[in-house]
Amino acid sequence: MTTPDIPERRAAVVCQAASVLLDYPDERMHGTLPVVAAAVAELPPGRARDALAGFLDHAGSVPPGALAEAYVATFDRRRRCCLYLTWWTDGDTRRRGAALAGLKARYRRAGLDPDHGELPDYLPLVLEYAATADLADGLALLQEHRAGLELLRLALVDAESPYHAVVEAVCTLLPGPSPRDRDAARQLARSGPPAETVGLDAYAVATEGSVRR
Repeated sequence: MTTPDIPERRAAVVCQAASVLLDYPDERMHGTLPVVAAAVAELPPGRARDALAGFLDHAGSVPPGALAEAYVATFDRRRRCCLYLTWWTDGDTRRRGAALAGLKARYRRAGLDPDHGELPDYLPLVLEYAATADLADGLALLQEHRAGLELLRLALVDAESPYHAVVEAVCTLLPGPSPRDRDAARQLARSGPPAETVGLDAYAVATEGSVRR
């Protein structure tokens, strides 16, 4: 029996899978890969499924230690591949403290009090929030940080990192085409995402082909 294609379920699966795959690849993460792969396989055909499946194939084909080394080299040693969303908007300024406090309050209102050991703007944690606590607000949060998310995607493409596929899958959940280059992404940062394209209503009309390079 084919699982019905429910947009909300599809978005939650993509967010949960990306949350796992963008976290540090320790033993716990490797232990969840078969579950993630099974969930991704049930997604309808499209960019999100193809991107996540491609990364899962890569993760399963390299030794765990090599994947961990690549993760550190990509996200810990490349400033332009930052997984902390408020860094893209506020940098290392006092404004960032207020933004982080706002995120914590947002999570608590949804009943999520994660014990992750990470800052609340850590992308895997934001994706977990969307997948398990409040999908509509989680997608809105990702859209609020669309420019930084797209700059991260472009930086991963430039670095020839397989992780770009995971971020690309997340970007397919957001309405409108992705910026083609950094100049377009910076313009998005200056103008901001349109308010009417935030949340599940916008997701329902977003297409799987929204990411274009």
